[in-house]
Amino acid sequence: MKSIAAVLEKLNSPLTFMELEVPDLTYGQVLVKVYCSSICGAQIGEIAGFKGDDKYLPHLLGHEGSGSIIDIGPGITHIHIGDRVVMHWRKGVGINASPPQYIHGKNIVGAGPIATFCEYAIVSENRATPISSDIAFDIASLMGCAVTTALGLINNEAQLKIGQSIAVFGCGGIGLSVIQGASLVSANPIIAIDKNPLKLQAASSMVATHTINTSKDNILEKTRRIINDVDVAVECTGNVDLIEMAYRITGPHGRTIMVGQPHHSQSLTIPFIRQHFTGKILMDSEGGHTNPSIDIPRYINLYQMGKLQLDSIITDRVPFIDINIALDKMRQGKIIGRCILLHGDHANG
Repeated sequence: MKSIAAVLEKLNSPLTFMELEVPDLTYGQVLVKVYCSSICGAQIGEIAGFKGDDKYLPHLLGHEGSGSIIDIGPGITHIHIGDRVVMHWRKGVGINASPPQYIHGKNIVGAGPIATFCEYAIVSENRATPISSDIAFDIASLMGCAVTTALGLINNEAQLKIGQSIAVFGCGGIGLSVIQGASLVSANPIIAIDKNPLKLQAASSMVATHTINTSKDNILEKTRRIINDVDVAVECTGNVDLIEMAYRITGPHGRTIMVGQPHHSQSLTIPFIRQHFTGKILMDSEGGHTNPSIDIPRYINLYQMGKLQLDSIITDRVPFIDINIALDKMRQGKIIGRCILLHGDHANG
């Protein structure tokens, strides 16, 4: 079988379209026909080499998507041919299979336990969660990272309580989902912080109580006018100056949680560190400690009940063939929420 894929061959370069030979499935692997992929900021960072040199080039990308199972390998017990699935990077129920190796001519093109920037993907069983047939593929793809990371962060990492305050730096797909999660637990105030007025408008529509525009507002002064200290600050951009500011506005015994990934060459500095000896916590997010097998069905149920506004998080839908155009738009800040890549003719069927 052949699969058209967008492959990362060289850092800081457009992805290359290749026709890959799909190998036979091995123990614990499933074959997915991909219908929708979502572009996460992590892929932007990976292409830009935020973690440093990439010794695995060339390889596939994408960790947030949806599709249908068309084949299963040996040992599979939780997934069946014909199942609709969410593909996710967090481990769920099932086998943690070896990563696949696709073939392009005489060369090997690698992938992790999950890849979605391709027509057909070999995925580890524990990175695919079956869902009901009445969920649109584009909505399902958000469950691969944006929604599960954000709601898991609220529940498990921030442990946000009723009436506590939160500030969210960066109001893209994850930031908007964090804001919704904060509303679900009755946080107050919910402060959205971004430089893009359209993203702040989206945050307000998703029940942010206050907005701060970093291109014209003084973050510290305006936050202090809203509340003296916040209980939780969530930083989604990876900007080290904003991480420092998020930590600064966090109150005693509060939590500052880093979701965005800084470039490997950057260092975080906490000025006047002795002033911060108040029991506050600075931590990085681990995908919200999400258990996809348990949490994805719960979150889909919330969406079906009208308690999660997922349709409005998707602000762009583009054909898979235009992935490089979509990536450029993301880099330029022209995509407000999540951008969905549509594979084939039945993305919402």
